[in-house]
Amino acid sequence: MSKLIKPDGYTALLDMKQTEQGIKLIKDFFQQNLSTELRLRRVTAPLFVLKGLGINDDLNGVERAVTFPIKDLGDAKAEVVHSLAKWKRLTLAEYNIEPGYGVYTDMNAIRADEELDNLHSLYVDQWDWEAVVTKEQRTISFLENVVRRIYAAILRTEYLTCETYPEIKPFLPSEIHFVHSQDLVDMYPDLSPKEREDAICMKYGAVFVEGIGGKLSDGKKHDGRAPDYDDWSTIAENGKAGLNGDILIWYPVLQRSFELSSMGIRVDKDALLRQLKLEGKEDREKLYFHKQLLDDKLPLSIGGGIGQSRLCMIMLHKAHIGEIQASIWPENMRSECESLGMPLI
Repeated sequence: MSKLIKPDGYTALLDMKQTEQGIKLIKDFFQQNLSTELRLRRVTAPLFVLKGLGINDDLNGVERAVTFPIKDLGDAKAEVVHSLAKWKRLTLAEYNIEPGYGVYTDMNAIRADEELDNLHSLYVDQWDWEAVVTKEQRTISFLENVVRRIYAAILRTEYLTCETYPEIKPFLPSEIHFVHSQDLVDMYPDLSPKEREDAICMKYGAVFVEGIGGKLSDGKKHDGRAPDYDDWSTIAENGKAGLNGDILIWYPVLQRSFELSSMGIRVDKDALLRQLKLEGKEDREKLYFHKQLLDDKLPLSIGGGIGQSRLCMIMLHKAHIGEIQASIWPENMRSECESLGMPLI
């Protein structure tokens, strides 16, 4: 069921022409900064992959991929990607990327089961990136260092945007705060995971929530994660489970927390087998991607996705992602947004 947040007194700071120009400015500048910070080369990515190879991202495990038959392959089924979390790791191996370097790409996806609102669209566009790491770098301290570098690129992009459009004022804090999802349970035991994110983001402005995917002390997960890309079960040097997390910010326009990126150190063989067992997905061990990993044919890696439209949305202080990207929306949402001063593309 679609839902709409209606911010009080919202006025778009840029018209549609300025918005389109701003989108290009932000995308060009940020991806160059991301590439420089993490030493990533751009690669071309698929819009769809063959079904049954275990390459597509299963997200929370319940979302249906858009599927179609390929006439010239005997009606073999292809799936539009949900993300490129596992495809990128295969690409690192194919290109023989060295530790300390990686790849990034423009990922375009269709998520037909998405609940549509100010932040969620049927169309997902993000910078998917992946870099090779060593065994010694599979630590929470290494992960946090990468997060800081990504956040630095975000801050530089905000500065450029505000310099280009003086009517836009900066709001992001100079540093990002780190917190484990179990700490959030301990701090806010009576709140839901989403309410915990709101509370911690309101307090610090920008937060990286660690350890997302495994069950916490209350018997619940902070959020779902597939068992075969992020490592959410390895006990880190801080004694807590998980080498992954989400970059969240407090977004004043909508008065709520706002996810910009999901990322993490990827599973090694031990973590893959452990997480498949925890999720009852041992049958995936026979799939192409998983066999490649278990046969030591894939490098250790870290990676994630950074929302392109979402980043543009916060940089340009928009109230709805449909002000940034062209998608399909319920007609009543489209007309209501128009009346609220946030016309959808």
